[in-house]
Amino acid sequence: MTYTDSSSSVAAQGTNGSVGVPDASNYPKISKAAKRQYMSMFALAMMNVATIAGLANDPQQAFYGLSSITFFAIGAIVFFIPTALVTAELATGWPRRGGIFRWVGEGIGKGWAFCCLFILWMECSINFGVAPASGAATILFYGPYFDKAVAFAENPQFEIWIVIGWLCFYWFLAFLATKGLKIFASVAKYGVMIGSLIPLGLMIILVIVWFCEGHHSAMSWNGANLIPKWQGLSTLSLAAGVLFSYAGVDMNAAHIKELKKPEKEFPQAIIIAMILAFLIFVVGTLIIATVIPYGQLNVLYALFATFRVLGATFGFPWLYMVLTWALLCNTIAMTITNFAGPSFMLGQVGKAGFLPKWSQNYNKHGMPSKLMYIQCVFMTIIAFLVTLLPNVEGFVILITQAITLLYLFYYVLMFIAYLRLKYDQPNRPRAFKIPGGKVGGWIVCIVGLIACGFGMVLAVWPPAQVSQEVGSPVTYIVVILAITAFVIILSWIIYLISCKRNWADPSNVFTPFTWQIEGLKKPGKSLSDIPTEVLSYDQNPMGMEIKHVWGKDAKLSEVPAEILEGAKNAE
Repeated sequence: MTYTDSSSSVAAQGTNGSVGVPDASNYPKISKAAKRQYMSMFALAMMNVATIAGLANDPQQAFYGLSSITFFAIGAIVFFIPTALVTAELATGWPRRGGIFRWVGEGIGKGWAFCCLFILWMECSINFGVAPASGAATILFYGPYFDKAVAFAENPQFEIWIVIGWLCFYWFLAFLATKGLKIFASVAKYGVMIGSLIPLGLMIILVIVWFCEGHHSAMSWNGANLIPKWQGLSTLSLAAGVLFSYAGVDMNAAHIKELKKPEKEFPQAIIIAMILAFLIFVVGTLIIATVIPYGQLNVLYALFATFRVLGATFGFPWLYMVLTWALLCNTIAMTITNFAGPSFMLGQVGKAGFLPKWSQNYNKHGMPSKLMYIQCVFMTIIAFLVTLLPNVEGFVILITQAITLLYLFYYVLMFIAYLRLKYDQPNRPRAFKIPGGKVGGWIVCIVGLIACGFGMVLAVWPPAQVSQEVGSPVTYIVVILAITAFVIILSWIIYLISCKRNWADPSNVFTPFTWQIEGLKKPGKSLSDIPTEVLSYDQNPMGMEIKHVWGKDAKLSEVPAEILEGAKNAE
């Protein structure tokens, strides 16, 4: 980040409510920046794609044919774009470590900030637990016998042993994720390329050849079909599902400090991820709907069937097996990224005093390995519940909807924090700003909040099969709300206990919030135009006494050149 050199060396000590900057003599002498390894912008973009997109998500949308384009476009416009724009401005205005914890903490307060991270960590843990059970049904597609694989998928056997095998595999991926940034960034980059981008390119080539050989599309390409047909609440449920499929673009903000130029590279990574995710969703979905007739579509194996049909064009019907192994690469990328991101953020925040000391273990690679293995234990418990409970479908529906509700609530907090910061810290420099100033910010946030509210209502709306899978609609709603309340209340219990305990590690790398540095007790009005990187320079870590107190109305023109130069050379 570039700072304007000061023409003045005013050094009035800042206190609560005062206007001034710390004395430059209290800062260390300027030293050259230490050399360090950085993550590339492309690697972060691939990590974002691994988090939110994959060809395995396309078969469900193929049922809606050409209208799926409209659903994905609406999802991008009302959810992904608002989320990406808000994330980009927050990340460039408050680029210190922590991601959404940093942003919500700056705008709303520490309690809700910790709640966001805890929701994210729990969401990933539960999703990991559900995945092995669904993967058990498709295990035979890794072999060359397609018909047997289809029969097994429709009537799976020995599920408990297959689930155990998948769990061992997930534990191994968690172990890889503990090996540090270099490992999981590389795995994410190449996993997305091998597991999504290359298969997508191959699908495009094969379907062109398939058409050239005289085959006809199983889907009507009439432009009128872009308009979704009303099919009752199932139509709205799909819309909510599309919204949720874009969730997670902010997850890898934990690694913003690993970028060389975060204020430029983070927004670029989000834009690239958005374009690639949209292509993976739309192109893959349309090819599946083109090749496989509507009556033969099956969520479990429609993608494999598509590659089998297209592969037969070249005399290689077993090409689906190659795809299955390629998709495993994308699964590996997604899993490792999701193991690393939430735990990485929660671990950093934990060392700042929000988690008990026994959970603050970091290995030599700088990863919170204990938290990651705790996540694995939780994942294992969920997996066995999903597999062994007599009503598996009902349990999965309840868990999935509760997590959807929690995740959308997480984004509601982010939008609210953004609006608060627009007014509480209006002059804080941001390298990227949503066009239109406050009006543009309000429009973007209102669209995002309406989308989140829409998804949250549908998450608790009982589906048609509720009586078969769960019981009464009242039971369905109460259980989902109870699960949601449990996670939120648990996060606040942990936070309130942390307020009464001395859990902060003096060696943690988490810098205080700007309002703490400016002597405030909670988020409040500040007219300072000092960049957060300057405020954070040479501060004690969060949880310790503030080393250099700044005035909440201090001006950049008052900052001594020595402090500006020191901030440039700092981490």
